[in-house]
Amino acid sequence: MPPRIAGIDYGTLRVGIAVADLETMIASPLENYNRRSEPLDREYFARLAKEERLARFVVGLPVHLDGRESQKSTEARKFGAWLHEVTGVPIEYFDERFTTHEAELALSGMGLTKKKRKARLDKLAAQIMLTGYLEQLKAGGDRPSGDESLRGLDE
Repeated sequence: MPPRIAGIDYGTLRVGIAVADLETMIASPLENYNRRSEPLDREYFARLAKEERLARFVVGLPVHLDGRESQKSTEARKFGAWLHEVTGVPIEYFDERFTTHEAELALSGMGLTKKKRKARLDKLAAQIMLTGYLEQLKAGGDRPSGDESLRGLDE
């Protein structure tokens, strides 16, 4: 089976998760995880990495319009480091500017209640971010931040 990657839309209360395999290169929303406590979060993400056969996490980096990192970027990087420590899975970071806005626009036209839109927002934002990451891989573009290579993940 081809290795899978997960896109993470980090939040202090809720984490949106999308997945894709490197064969199809198509991202799908998986779920929103409501953060509970450090031990329960640790258990959840370790199980996710194992069950989904993850070879990489791509954590969205919220940056300013001019590309500078924000306080939220620092928090997302800290979460990514923690995620790597918990799962042993390599981490990459990817610019997530406008993904939540794009997800809100997509959901607003679907006639959903506010509650249903909120329930889908973060995992859809994760899918949009992961799709952008995959498109950059397909185009052979540079990955941000000089993070580790994907070489060997599709073998």
